[in-house]
Amino acid sequence: MRIPKTPPEFSHLIQDLIENPEVFQKGISSAAYTPLANGKYLHWDELIRQPSFEGLTHEQWWTFMKSSRKALFRPLPLLDKKEKPFQYIAEIPFITEQLHRTDLGAGGRIEMPQQILNPNTRDRYYVNSLIEEAVTSSQLEGATTTRKVAADMIRSGRGPRDKSERMIYNNYLTMRHIAEIKQRNLSMEMVLEIHSFVTDRTLDDPGEGGRLRGPHEAVNVTNNDRDEVVHVPPPADQLEARMKAMCDFANGKTPSQFLHPVLRSIILHFWLAYDHPFVDGNGRTARALFYWSMLHHGYWLFEFVSISRILRNAPAKYGRAFLYTETDDNDLTYFLIFNLKVILRAIVELHEYIEIKTRQTQLLERQLRGMSSLNHRQQALISHALRHPGHRYTIESHRMSHNIVYETGRTDLMTLVSRGLLKVNKVNRTQFFIPVPELESKLRQLENF
Repeated sequence: MRIPKTPPEFSHLIQDLIENPEVFQKGISSAAYTPLANGKYLHWDELIRQPSFEGLTHEQWWTFMKSSRKALFRPLPLLDKKEKPFQYIAEIPFITEQLHRTDLGAGGRIEMPQQILNPNTRDRYYVNSLIEEAVTSSQLEGATTTRKVAADMIRSGRGPRDKSERMIYNNYLTMRHIAEIKQRNLSMEMVLEIHSFVTDRTLDDPGEGGRLRGPHEAVNVTNNDRDEVVHVPPPADQLEARMKAMCDFANGKTPSQFLHPVLRSIILHFWLAYDHPFVDGNGRTARALFYWSMLHHGYWLFEFVSISRILRNAPAKYGRAFLYTETDDNDLTYFLIFNLKVILRAIVELHEYIEIKTRQTQLLERQLRGMSSLNHRQQALISHALRHPGHRYTIESHRMSHNIVYETGRTDLMTLVSRGLLKVNKVNRTQFFIPVPELESKLRQLENF
């Protein structure tokens, strides 16, 4: 990832304009005096790649644009290392539109997928989404295990075999934990608890988990491509005070003016990543706090949405969103806009995924007609078995897939065995359930069962 160019010093630019009254009057009354450039919220690094605007130099154009932004900035309680506040602009059409779409798509129940509203099927989507977020959030931090292997590990209940699998398993448990504590207010103890979940048995020094880094533990963020330092976090002796301020912000005690809950959640994500209070696991903890905040504020669909999948496909843009903010006057608007795009894309992909699964389910339901005596979990397993004839199922994997207790899972599978759809083999103490040969013909025989 290339480090963006830092904007020129604004005080020098504005002085040059004041000394050129003709250009000043021309720009102040033109379309140059707006927060946007060609309809987009551009950083200096992007602006200089645009064609010149109405005869202005790029420096002059930037000065007018930056002046209009300064008039709209709102300060935040998040301070940088020099105690200068971060700030943002909310009065941008893109932001207000995206917030409205998020409110409709993730907070209410307007046009919500019936598979998620239906208690008989929602658990299947819930477990799938937990696995997706656990895998992709870990992959962002270097885990190399594939989704298939990780999903098999979680569904089968077997323990992690290496650090990558342990990272994914930890993230899975963390996401489940966040859903359980979403009603609680954030505290430093809770943040440390989340970090303990995230880093359990993945750190070189186990004592680093669940505690703030110390003065002797220098942590810098580097550009993986070029091994350049791109961020130096605040010193360790500030972390407790900064953590308290972050929790006050997360709990709505600050700032005094209204801040949309989605923006608050995104800023919380940035805040922990900026402070980097831990030796390792900061990115995963920051994304976990984002999820906690969204669920805490009633955006219940985020139990089913994976933002890390989108971030994994655009890691350079994710990194630049941080750097644009730090290199341009602590302007968090860049990070907000990027993450709003990620959120909306994740919601759209969830709806698209459910639409595809719905079509598949409708087809399989036609194939499974005559099997009304089987419950929805058994029908789901048989539907899966038709597409994966060599797959092995266990009571644990069935239980995990549907978020049910052991006895319910065992009854489901043994009923399918008794009806001749599965056969069971035992290896050591584990029972494996395998689709019978010619499963489709067996199903046709059951039409009159």
